[in-house]
Amino acid sequence: MDRPPADTARRYSIADFEQIAGVPCPCGMARRAFQDVPEFPATVHVTSITADAKLHYHKRLTETYYFLECAEGARMQLDDEILPVKPGLCIMIPPGVRHRAIGEMKVLIVALPKFDPSDEWLD
Repeated sequence: MDRPPADTARRYSIADFEQIAGVPCPCGMARRAFQDVPEFPATVHVTSITADAKLHYHKRLTETYYFLECAEGARMQLDDEILPVKPGLCIMIPPGVRHRAIGEMKVLIVALPKFDPSDEWLD
């Protein structure tokens, strides 16, 4: 098997979410990875969502929520619809869809294009 030369620059990135500082967001506390990787078109977040998540939307971002942990009775509001959520469920939220989590949960979020805090709009 051919191997690349030893001096080849590393072509992958690793994120240790335990080492990434959390930042407040409308949903709770987010740890965001790969913002500084120019060749990766998205950001990946692990977000701890609190019961007081705020209804918000994005004009440019598409977000994909993958539910890792959910308290009993956890739900998502998507525009005027409220859906139950559970670990293992995945929801793609395109631009313009107002959304919020109801209840406590931990979610892996992929934001495409890269997350931009100026693209969080509250009603």
